[in-house]
Amino acid sequence: MSASDLHTPQTAEGHLRVPAESKAPYDAATEARLRADAAQVIARYPIKRSALLPLLHLVQSEDGYVSGRGIALCADLLELETAEVSGVATFYTQYKRHPNGDYTVGVCTNTLCAIMGGDLIWERLSEHLGVGHDETTPDGKITLERVECNAACDYAPVVMANWEFFDNQTPESATRLVDDLQAGREVVPTRGADTVATFKQVSRVLAGFLDGRADEGVGAGPASVLGLKIAHERGWSAPASADEAREHAAQDASPVGEAGGLAHGLRESTDSHANAPDEKPGEATSTRKEGEQ
Repeated sequence: MSASDLHTPQTAEGHLRVPAESKAPYDAATEARLRADAAQVIARYPIKRSALLPLLHLVQSEDGYVSGRGIALCADLLELETAEVSGVATFYTQYKRHPNGDYTVGVCTNTLCAIMGGDLIWERLSEHLGVGHDETTPDGKITLERVECNAACDYAPVVMANWEFFDNQTPESATRLVDDLQAGREVVPTRGADTVATFKQVSRVLAGFLDGRADEGVGAGPASVLGLKIAHERGWSAPASADEAREHAAQDASPVGEAGGLAHGLRESTDSHANAPDEKPGEATSTRKEGEQ
């Protein structure tokens, strides 16, 4: 496959470019290995079609994207139509329908990251690498993505490389990150694993084959647990759920009140702003006003 195929996965009309080799059958040894791995995955599910998501990751761990031959293999293993498999593969953005780079670099441009510098980081990296959203550099090293949320708002702006966190980024630090990835230099995430695995290696983990790195590094930094620290210092605790309140009331030796019900000061779960004013849990949806969706 040429570098131009990696860089321009779509035609001028916007149609997906599917390389001819995408549908070429696996060689016998590769197919046998994939089928053996797939058997382990399928055995985890009472209904084998439920194994489709991890099997698509397994295909990506081999081909670097969801190839035509990978779709055919999944369909055969799970007794599905290829159209059914394709429908799932095109629904989730973590499945790639064209060759992905060794490293997916995702720049969060959602509200908080954007105002903290995410938009500037995106613009700098796009210009520096010469690619746009979901495009891959000519050397096949990096696929750049604009991400809606990296689930790390407490460290905005955040960039992820193959879903490993790089917190509190700037245009300069993000540029160094992609330069190091392209040059093959080791990079160390801010939190989590000690190194960044390749896209194929991560895809195999997502397929359910652990790489032993789950317990590396720190999962939550100081900013993530600051609220918990303040709560402990001030003696705060979460209010009891309705079930816990009922259990406490039942165990309480004192009367629950002449009118019965929960102990004084405890409210039913329906007595909340979240359920007011139009709908209570358990009400049939047919009670909605005519014309409402």
